[in-house]
Amino acid sequence: MFYRPEDGHGLPHNPFNAIVTPRPIGWISTRGADGSENLAPYSFFNAVAYVPPQVMFASTSAKPDRDGTKDSVSNIRETGEFCVNIVAFEMRDAMNKTSGPWGREVDEFEHAGIERAACETIACSRVAAAPAALECKLTQIVELPGEANFTVFGEVTGVHMRDDCIVDGIFDVLAFNPLARMGYRDYTTVREKFSLARPGD
Repeated sequence: MFYRPEDGHGLPHNPFNAIVTPRPIGWISTRGADGSENLAPYSFFNAVAYVPPQVMFASTSAKPDRDGTKDSVSNIRETGEFCVNIVAFEMRDAMNKTSGPWGREVDEFEHAGIERAACETIACSRVAAAPAALECKLTQIVELPGEANFTVFGEVTGVHMRDDCIVDGIFDVLAFNPLARMGYRDYTTVREKFSLARPGD
């Protein structure tokens, strides 16, 4: 099968959503200029550089109360800060609960019963039980073609890791089984790993 996205695919659901898979989930916490907090998951998320460490996530829809975007991007525009919380398998239901189209007045930490903790280098909360959390300072927001498509880039200024996730000196993903998005309404989790030596190692 071949299709041009501009012409449509003729399938019941968009296959592009499932082709780039699995995708890590950035559970983004932010605080607006008015002090209100937001927590929302984004599966267009990844690390993009080592030195200095940098990450990105993309927001691809809008809410009527947020001027062409969503709460996360709007808050980051106001404050220049955000935190990426890594999602463990056991947090799947809480994460999913924060994905709803709630009004800007809704605090998803409270709505989903999630314990928060203070960040060290930025002024917003993080998910206390997350296996890891990356405190970030905004570097740029890039507007992409299409309606309400924005990519947010940030430099990591602080890193939190749960002590039980550090095994024999490494941050071990099998200690918490990270959740990943597969497309549609499907998810997966990491339960095994293997190593490959690079040529020249």
